[in-house]
Amino acid sequence: MGLGQLLSATARNLETMTDTPGRLLSLLSLLQTPREWAGGELADRLGVSARTVRRDVDRLRGLGYPIEGTTGPDGGYRLVAGAAMPPLLLDDEEAVAIAVGLRTAAGTAVTGLGEAAVRALAKLEQVLPARLRRRVGVLNAATVALPVPGGPTVDPDVLAVTAAAVANTELLRFAYVSAGGAGSRRRVEPYRLVAAGRRWYLLAHDTERDDWRVFRADRVRDPFPTGQRFAPREVPGGDAVAFVTDRMYSLAPVHTATVTLHAPADEVRAALGADPGDVTPLDARSCRLEARADTLPWLASRLLMLGCEFTVHDPPELVEHLRDLGAARPARGGRPLSR
Repeated sequence: MGLGQLLSATARNLETMTDTPGRLLSLLSLLQTPREWAGGELADRLGVSARTVRRDVDRLRGLGYPIEGTTGPDGGYRLVAGAAMPPLLLDDEEAVAIAVGLRTAAGTAVTGLGEAAVRALAKLEQVLPARLRRRVGVLNAATVALPVPGGPTVDPDVLAVTAAAVANTELLRFAYVSAGGAGSRRRVEPYRLVAAGRRWYLLAHDTERDDWRVFRADRVRDPFPTGQRFAPREVPGGDAVAFVTDRMYSLAPVHTATVTLHAPADEVRAALGADPGDVTPLDARSCRLEARADTLPWLASRLLMLGCEFTVHDPPELVEHLRDLGAARPARGGRPLSR
């Protein structure tokens, strides 16, 4: 073997001995930048030959990353949209931004987005380095959100820890505050987080009481996984949402309101969203609303958010609650609230 061949073989062996997984991650990080990379530029960035770049691109394609290549003097490689979502690489700033954004999205009222945000937040926080966890914590501590009308808010940390315990089938301990203010310690097998409007509920099997329980997530304090795994049970009836719904209505006092609204029925339905109640047109400019809720503040907030004049017929407790609110703020449109 000549000297030139020996040097070439040595160079190839050195490339083979390098950290191939690390190099693939570096290549993927470059390709995730929204631009096209020339093969020579990638080779220079990675300190390898153009042939190694081509081989690494083929490896990434084999892992499901849709990398498009073009030929010619201006050709190169770029990552394009594919049929499935492959894993992404994030730098520190991107990871912090996504974690903060997911915490915000966890409290959204957009259908389905809250649950997805909690799942994604649980996955992200599981792998965040300690230094990034501190940065996220500092941002959250310095941020104050406006209170959400109609109910208490849930700490995203509680949702993230609980969601991770559900995903890992791991026993969970936490402190719990009942509706009457009594505190207790719970050890449960977490089964599902269920979002209902702007509230979150944890469906779990309480191991000390040997019974299925539904916990309000905003009343959960300091949850932590025990590290103990459990064999998942079958939820009664086989449907977590149906179980939580039945339990909510069986345990919570339900108020039914009858209200005349001075607004078109279609506008009222659109403003109230996915759960408008029973809206019956009276004429082109007014309608009758039959609505149910477990708390009077929630009913009051739904009425006030409409921004139109209205008359409450029942229940009298709602009339008194609205009068109390009216004493602290000007009445909309000047119409007195009455039965």
